Amino acid sequence: MNIGAVDHIEFYVGDAQQSAFYLCTAFGFRVRGQAGPETGHPDRRSLLLRQGGIDLVLTSALGTDHPAADYVARHGDGVANIAFATDDAAGAFALAVERGATAVEEPRTHGEDGDEVVTASVLGFGDVAHRFVQRAGGREDFLPGVFDMIAEDPDETERLLHTVDHAAVCLPAGQLSQTVEFYQKVFGFRQIFEEFIEVGEQAMDSKVVQSPSGEVTFTLIEPVVDRRPGQIDDFLARHGGAGVQHLALLTDDIVTTVPALEARGVKFLETPDAYYDELTERLGRPDLRIEDLRRTNVLVDRDHWGQVFQLFTQSPHVRRTFFWEVIDRHGARTFGSGNIKALYEAVAREKAMA
Repeated sequence: MNIGAVDHIEFYVGDAQQSAFYLCTAFGFRVRGQAGPETGHPDRRSLLLRQGGIDLVLTSALGTDHPAADYVARHGDGVANIAFATDDAAGAFALAVERGATAVEEPRTHGEDGDEVVTASVLGFGDVAHRFVQRAGGREDFLPGVFDMIAEDPDETERLLHTVDHAAVCLPAGQLSQTVEFYQKVFGFRQIFEEFIEVGEQAMDSKVVQSPSGEVTFTLIEPVVDRRPGQIDDFLARHGGAGVQHLALLTDDIVTTVPALEARGVKFLETPDAYYDELTERLGRPDLRIEDLRRTNVLVDRDHWGQVFQLFTQSPHVRRTFFWEVIDRHGARTFGSGNIKALYEAVAREKAMA
């Protein structure tokens, strides 16, 4: 099974147009395609958003028959499908099912005359599926025969974000090890990192799995049941089970990107000044100036290969579940030992201020 990069992320949302307005206004995405009754799909409204190499599909149900209706009722707005690029979608689907995955959508061919796109889906964790996507041509026609494409905006603003770096997934207690084994067995992922995190009376376990290509990464997190319930428990309760807590989007210059996004209306979590006062002693001198990190609230960590800089947004959703991360890698391939703990503490601060 040859899994390349993340082809696209599909969200199921209550109002695709409203969600698109926020992502375009705040994050600089542009609408590049649409699907719905006018394209022969009367049960849904879908919008394709694009920025750099990031494709997001926002889908709203127009009736009770589309799965987005049940998903949004159970979970609120959230990630429903993380699609994998592959050179053989039908073969990857057959192998995944043979290895124990649950089939969601049998292989289908979209388009013709050399621009064909083959798709097929299996279930991943919770209600989140994985769509295998095989493209014969480029990405100009995202899904021929399904989406009507919109011409690229000639006045497109600066592209601040360019790649999906990773997805963070919250799992009910007791499901972490079996989920890691599932991704190893079914998709050929490997575990690249693990960490036990304690923050006050709360604790959680985390393991990171990655595709052989290194281009698809999942941070899997479960709460520790013999400790005080915390934010992972809150997510699971509000979301209604396992799901994607956040998506991390890669930038090349985080201390420029964060202020630009803030100017557009994105609200980030704040970092205490004491964090920067102790930074050099804890990690050594960072690649970026501490004054710039303090000004932008950006966090920093390191692994064996280099440093990683990151910052998390406040959740824009009514259930306070899903949020975004902006990440900038300076050689780091994985996550430092304080990476996930920093997230845990940052979200705890937001909760305390709510």
